[in-house]
Amino acid sequence: MDNSMLIAAVVLLALVAAGAWLWTRRQQSKRLEQRFGPEYERAVHRHGDVAKAEAELRSREKRVEKLHIVPLAAADAAHFSEAWRALQARFIDNPKGTLADADQLVRELMLRRGYPMGDFEHRAADISVHHPAVVEHYRAAQAIALRDRRGEADTEDLRRAIVHYRALFDELLEVGEPPRRDDQRAAQTMEVHH
Repeated sequence: MDNSMLIAAVVLLALVAAGAWLWTRRQQSKRLEQRFGPEYERAVHRHGDVAKAEAELRSREKRVEKLHIVPLAAADAAHFSEAWRALQARFIDNPKGTLADADQLVRELMLRRGYPMGDFEHRAADISVHHPAVVEHYRAAQAIALRDRRGEADTEDLRRAIVHYRALFDELLEVGEPPRRDDQRAAQTMEVHH
């Protein structure tokens, strides 16, 4: 094989490798964009760079993978649902207090599901991995709550914040599958034998 053919082969291999790398990057970008939805665009805007934004989103995925996020037991879901109904009933008499209660109830629900209770941005980032469609509701509710603390939110703003919290609350109110009858019998049999 002469030098020109060797050079052509090396160039061809380099082009194929570069093409494969670009195709892989595009596939990874598409996957992240589909998984995170509007949160993807938010990250790109915040970082001003697609590569940095995607690195952050992959980091979120890895961090949340290590968490033990669990669905609720049916009894827990019923308890939280009842607490939310009571909260909404109090809104007319105490909108400001209800907003604080809604934030607290969402935090309790997140904690019960297994989400860590770091600062708001970490909580929102963690939620965005499994619930990207509602993380914007959480951000909007928090923004209104901050305006309320400064005395800049009216009753309609507070109502909107409760609606935003409700969207997140409903999404997080995942109930685990009850054990199948066969699983229950096996568990009972094991208890009898021990």
